[in-house]
Amino acid sequence: MSVDTGSGTEAANVPWASSSGLPASRGFLGLGARRRSAVTGIAEVRGPAACMRRDALFRRALLVADVVAIVVAFSLTVELSSRSLQLTWAFIAGIPILLVGAKLTGLYDRDETLLRKTTLDEAPKLFQLATLCALVAWLTGGLIVRGALDRHQALFLWLALAGLLMLARAGSRALVLRVAPVERCLFIGDEVSAETIRSKLTGHGGVKARVVAHLDLDKVAPWSTDTFSETRLAEIRDLAQTLDVHRAIIAPRSADAGEMLNLVRTLKAVGVRVSVLPRLLEVVGSSVEFDDLHGVTVMGVRRFDLTRSSARFKRVFDLFGAALGLLAISPLMIAIAIAIKLDSRGPVFFRQLRVGRHGRRFQMLKFRTMVPEAEALKESLRDRNEAKEGLFKIALDPRVTRMGRLLRSSALDELPQLINIVMGEMSLVGPRPLVVDEDQRVEGWHRRRLELMPGMTGPWQILGPARVPLREMVAIDYLYVANWSLWTDIKILLRTVPHVLGRRGL
Repeated sequence: MSVDTGSGTEAANVPWASSSGLPASRGFLGLGARRRSAVTGIAEVRGPAACMRRDALFRRALLVADVVAIVVAFSLTVELSSRSLQLTWAFIAGIPILLVGAKLTGLYDRDETLLRKTTLDEAPKLFQLATLCALVAWLTGGLIVRGALDRHQALFLWLALAGLLMLARAGSRALVLRVAPVERCLFIGDEVSAETIRSKLTGHGGVKARVVAHLDLDKVAPWSTDTFSETRLAEIRDLAQTLDVHRAIIAPRSADAGEMLNLVRTLKAVGVRVSVLPRLLEVVGSSVEFDDLHGVTVMGVRRFDLTRSSARFKRVFDLFGAALGLLAISPLMIAIAIAIKLDSRGPVFFRQLRVGRHGRRFQMLKFRTMVPEAEALKESLRDRNEAKEGLFKIALDPRVTRMGRLLRSSALDELPQLINIVMGEMSLVGPRPLVVDEDQRVEGWHRRRLELMPGMTGPWQILGPARVPLREMVAIDYLYVANWSLWTDIKILLRTVPHVLGRRGL
């Protein structure tokens, strides 16, 4: 088995490759060179041991971030108070208790299981921690804060704690991702899935990993036996250390569940992190409930569509958000309208026929960013199309006006869709509204994406719609509908902001 050292040359064959059941000619593919980290102690070890040190670095950074957030939040509350308040020694003694509470809720152990390190997904637990901390500080009188907090100060403390915990954790993760070594992944599965994972590991925020080796499922038969063997484990451990593999990503076939269980057990036994691509979740999504049926785990799948109360709740949320948004940005929209009229002839708004909920068609509004005859010029530019599977997109579209380039780069051309939301044709978050010819390409179960109103933003927006093929986009929309919750909408809205500002996700 030869390995690519990253410089275009080949290293010597690994002597024990044949004893582990791996053919020398078709063993690992695409192995890249290891990048040494500036973090002391991580670059000196390889394989699972380096991964454990990398995980420990994340845990320690989060611990420091939590301490800083707690101290700053209490200090701000005391300093900004109009009354004479002081922190007591009980506050210092209470910090370890809060950290133990965070540890018990799993706030320091998530990152080792995840490829994508994200703070927003743990926001509910951070709000719970902030709520508990603020309540204890308020209800204990002068025990923690000498002078006792009133309800306004307790509210400020709660908001400061929640906000600072999220900011500090996001900052610490970003810092560790910059200095920590790349998480090196072994992909076990078919080539199509391997290419998909490779694309997902690049160009997205919160991820610092790459596939350094690829192994077909047929080549892991010796690893998938249910017979425990110290010799076999030693060989696999040596392999992981030699290739400097931190994590295995497995794309199982539907017919080999038993073998996959043994494969996962074997990899975990030698300290390799394991991630699995479960095919079932492509249909049911992640919104499932695990039911312990007297020792047997049963997965309960929620209903696909929204209940009437959930649909009404989403509609109220949309109306409130759109009305508040229109009120806040109305001066900006007026200024944009004037600039469009001064820049080129034609209407202020661009109306395009889109397919909405249950297949009903509507006119989606945008600020006009192209010349009035843009649609007539589309066919002459078809050969320059850069999008895939029926979508039409050109990076430097000659039909775009000067003002249009500014509006597109800042996503301000999307603002008139708030009017569509008020009119009940769109939602703040939802599946992408497709034009008629694109919608006709969507077939089968993916058409159930139309169970919800199309959204001004959605999961496709934070991935970058120009990079997502139509087939993948409608699959993402299907899973959004299958897993809808108000918290999901809030997360997508929050992640849309940095994506629009910096063209990246949180």
